[in-house]
Amino acid sequence: MKSKTIKKDKVNIITLGCSKNMVDSEVLSGQLQANAFDVVHENKKLDHNIVIVNTCGFIDKAKEESVNTILDQVDLKKKGKLDKVYVTGCLSERYKQNLETEIPEVDAYFGTMELPGLLAVLNADYKTELVGERLLSTPSHYAYMKISEGCNRTCSFCAIPLMRGDHRSKPMEELILEAEKLVKMGVKELMLIAQELTYYGLDLYKKRMLPELLKKLAAVEGIEWIRLHYAYPSKFPLDIIDVMKEEPKICNYLDMPLQHASDNMLKAMKRQITRQEMKDLIGEIRSRIPGICLRTTLIAGFPGETREDVEEVKEFLAEMQFDRVGIFTYSHEEDTSAHALEDTLSAEEKEERAQEIIEFQQEISFEKNQSMIGQTLKVIVDKKEAGRYIGRTEFDSVEVDNEVIIHSSRKLNPGDFVNVIITKAYDYDLEGDVV
Repeated sequence: MKSKTIKKDKVNIITLGCSKNMVDSEVLSGQLQANAFDVVHENKKLDHNIVIVNTCGFIDKAKEESVNTILDQVDLKKKGKLDKVYVTGCLSERYKQNLETEIPEVDAYFGTMELPGLLAVLNADYKTELVGERLLSTPSHYAYMKISEGCNRTCSFCAIPLMRGDHRSKPMEELILEAEKLVKMGVKELMLIAQELTYYGLDLYKKRMLPELLKKLAAVEGIEWIRLHYAYPSKFPLDIIDVMKEEPKICNYLDMPLQHASDNMLKAMKRQITRQEMKDLIGEIRSRIPGICLRTTLIAGFPGETREDVEEVKEFLAEMQFDRVGIFTYSHEEDTSAHALEDTLSAEEKEERAQEIIEFQQEISFEKNQSMIGQTLKVIVDKKEAGRYIGRTEFDSVEVDNEVIIHSSRKLNPGDFVNVIITKAYDYDLEGDVV
């Protein structure tokens, strides 16, 4: 499209929310580049004239951040520093009419499945042949790969199906081609993401096909690590663990959000699993891969949660000894089934409960890290910061998990794999020397 300026249009994409949104932004940028647009992610130079805000609408805090970001960009437009502001993503999908009324200065709003329409308003063509063509917003040595979209689960607290629709798997051949293209861009670590990884293939192939996909991805030359995020615990297919054990490229790492440990809360959340079943599943996974790193996510302050429920969570954490734990405070989302329940706890009470659980887990994390001292671990170098190298083990994903402070007498580059002997350990980080 032609702007008021005589300079070529430059598009800045601002991404909010989860890694799945990040992949959407990368795909959008690939389409724009194929249409000869100058496109950047999170541009700090402010030398662009068009902004696309890819929003998150998951919980209250995310929605607030998205709205504030839109308002900031609209303000720049009012000051003459931008020609156009467009909004896409989950918030726009869910609240499009409200946003159009409240912030009419935005040039156009688009939902999560309206990429062709967004491109059209920029006079760009949607190129169906661009399988896996992306402008990475991550460092070039790792990338997220979204293997499916949407979710068929009916968890009572979750609005994601309202924004992303039903589960839709990407064809396996497309994913393999995408992985091969990512390798050519320098990617060595693939982080597989979806709303529900274990559901992969049920719609396309009439059976769960994640194990087969993992085998094919592991066969792609140049990929060294494959990491699994967001596996649903109910009816978890254990053949995934068997493939993980057989394939050395698949990290001994599993991100399995459990959300709670009290049977009362699990039932109210419609999680389709009991505390005992979760315990049995974790025991079986660890029996098959004794050294596996298990990450989970919990929710604090769900409607009806009692002090006894909080204590049950802490007891469960003490018993299960998870390697990594994240926690959200409950957000009361309209149109979810939990919205009919009375949200009695204040934001402060929810935060206090979340902090209590975090501090409880912190002691477990510290002890686990202390046990790593003296071990030699394979580490991927992510960056150099303040004169020292920072990396991760196979047990750590980007941003959410531990980092390793690496001391090396030789120069290291992002994407290098090195063996590091751990000399110090903290609550959430390790430190060591290259062997």
